[in-house]
Amino acid sequence: MSRVRAIPGLDASRYERHALHAEPRAWVEKNCYVDIWLEVLHALGLDPVAVLPFTLALDFEGDQWTFFKPPHDELRDLYGVDVQELNVWRPLADHVQLHVGEGKLISTEADAFYLPDTAGTDYRRLHTKTTIVIEDFDLEGRRMGYFHNAGYHEVAGEDFERLLRVGVPHDPTYMPLFAELVRIDHLVRRPKAELVQRARPLLRRHLARRPKQNPVLRFRDRFQRDLPWIQGEGLDFYHAWAFATTRQLGAAFELASLHLQWLEEPGLEEVIAAFDRISAGSKSFILKAARAVNGKKPLDASPLFDELASAWQRGMDVLAARFEVGA
Repeated sequence: MSRVRAIPGLDASRYERHALHAEPRAWVEKNCYVDIWLEVLHALGLDPVAVLPFTLALDFEGDQWTFFKPPHDELRDLYGVDVQELNVWRPLADHVQLHVGEGKLISTEADAFYLPDTAGTDYRRLHTKTTIVIEDFDLEGRRMGYFHNAGYHEVAGEDFERLLRVGVPHDPTYMPLFAELVRIDHLVRRPKAELVQRARPLLRRHLARRPKQNPVLRFRDRFQRDLPWIQGEGLDFYHAWAFATTRQLGAAFELASLHLQWLEEPGLEEVIAAFDRISAGSKSFILKAARAVNGKKPLDASPLFDELASAWQRGMDVLAARFEVGA
C-alpha cells in the first residue's frame, strides 16, 4: 500500500516545536493528551494558546489533579477541528490507512515501550499507556510519522509493527485501543483579534467551573497523610505519583498564565504573577519531595503549600472580579 499523510511537508528531523514546548518553559511536557494537541494545532498553522482557558477549572481529585484536556467542542469552535471517537472494529492499521489517506488524523492510545522518542525513559524499558496522533503512514515501508509529547517523531521497523500489531496473529482476547478521528477539512485560521474575542467567553465558562474550595489546601492535607506511604513504595512510585499530581498542577497554571498574557488585557498582572508562582512552586516542591522520598526523611511542606494556596485564591478572586464571574 502507498504512503499516505494528512499534513504535507512535515519532517521529524527538522520539526520545530511550538514555544509552549520550548526549553525556557518550566514544564516542557505537560501531559500526553494536551501536549499532542498543542503540537497538532501548531503544525496546522493555528495558535494553540487560544484554547487554554480550560486549565482554570483544574481541581484536586483526591489522588490526582485533573488530567486536563482541551474540550473537543472548543477545538471545533475556535479552529474548525472536529474530533470524534473512532470505532476500532478492524485492525487499527486498516483504519489509519483509510482515514489518513483521506486527509484526517488519528489520535490513539499507544504503548510507550515502542515509541523511540521516549528513549531514556520508557522506550524498550516500560510498558506505559500514552497517546499519539498519527499523521504520516506507510504500511509497506513499515514507518509512521506521529505527534507525541513535545514534538513530531518517526517510528519504523519492529517498533512500528508492535505498536500497530502488524503481522501479529489474531488474538480474540485482545482489546482494541481507544482511538479518535480528527477531521481537519473545515479548518479555520482566525486572526488573533477574533481568537481573543472567542476565547474570553471560554475563560468565563471555565472560571465558573473552578473549585468551590481551595484545592491546594486539600492537596496539602493529602500529601501530609500519604508521604509515609509514598516513601515506603520508593522513588519509581513517587515519580508516577508526582506526574499525576504536582506536574499537572504546575503545568496547568503555567499554561493559564501564558494564556492570560496572550490576552493582553490590562489588570491581569497580579493574576499572572500568582499563577506563575504556582508553576514555579510546584517545580520546587517536586524536587524537594523527591529528595525526601529517596532519603526516607520527613518533609514539612506546609509553608510552600500555604504560599501556593494563597496564590491560587488571590489569582482566582482577582480573575473572577475582573471577568464578573460569581463563586
